[in-house]
Amino acid sequence: MSKITRVLLKDYVTGGHAQLSDFVVEDATAPAKDQLKDNQVLIRPVYFSVDPYQRGRLSGTKDSYVASYEKGKPITNFLVAEVVASSSSSFKEGDLVMHNDGNWESEYIADAQNIHRIEPKQGIEPRDYVGVLSMPSYTAYYGTMVLGEPKRGETILVSSASGAVGQMVVQLAKAAGLHVVAFAGSDEKVEHVKKLGADVAFNYNTCGDFLATLKKLVPQRIDIYYDNVGGPYLDAALAHVNDHARVIICGAITQYNIDSPDQAYAIKNITAVLVRRVRMQGFIILDHMDSHHHAEFVDYVSKLYAQGKIQYKTYEVDGLQNGPQAILDLFSGKNVGKTILKA
Repeated sequence: MSKITRVLLKDYVTGGHAQLSDFVVEDATAPAKDQLKDNQVLIRPVYFSVDPYQRGRLSGTKDSYVASYEKGKPITNFLVAEVVASSSSSFKEGDLVMHNDGNWESEYIADAQNIHRIEPKQGIEPRDYVGVLSMPSYTAYYGTMVLGEPKRGETILVSSASGAVGQMVVQLAKAAGLHVVAFAGSDEKVEHVKKLGADVAFNYNTCGDFLATLKKLVPQRIDIYYDNVGGPYLDAALAHVNDHARVIICGAITQYNIDSPDQAYAIKNITAVLVRRVRMQGFIILDHMDSHHHAEFVDYVSKLYAQGKIQYKTYEVDGLQNGPQAILDLFSGKNVGKTILKA
């Protein structure tokens, strides 16, 4: 009887960083074609997406915008898969499909209504659907182009600018005619961001006083702040915004691994939202996956990418059995670019 590999959650990560011991990688009996019920497909994942929002799903919390993983069950996330067998008239063997909450298993059965076919696009490879066309890229597009309402000549500050979201924000902002100021956590990452087109980029770990650095490098102040990190960096940005600035709250990675609530950073410059008439908005991209903006995003970015006008760096980990390490690498900052797990 053939076997598959799967990655399960062993223990909830309620505080601090996840450890390899929080996961189980095991062999299991492979599902068979004759187990398919009506309107189901047997699929074989080829690429898995690894994303920051998964940290919350490891926590076991019930008070979040997305359900936590269940102990003893497979990790799930966006993935690209090949159809092995189908009882659905909508799919046939060999089709490439996306599953937005697919199992971290080398084969599994899914309901056909929960997957969608990937249509061929010139210059786009299957891995690009968990890379340049993935949920983090759409997050960048929606936050920058829809919520940010960019106007040519404005200044945008981008945090975590070498990451899956940040690198796309930098390039979309440049394409929109903005002056792009970006920060990242290492000199290597800063150089990568400069190559993407940032007008100014700096290492927040070595720049000294962060607010003083902003005042020196951005004397014109900030019109849009795309925030992936929260904490003291959000606080400093609020102290240096222009009137009617837009602060887009996409993530708060500095706060994800705190050990207890009393370690959370308290924002001191919140009155700037009032005084500067700032529009400060958080968003969850999962709320907008069915929006018309998603089709706009896929069309717009596909064309730019196929034309070589967008670069997209990925950090690829090979082998489903190394999935837990891929998650750990993401939260330790080892990755440069979007993390992808290859089956």
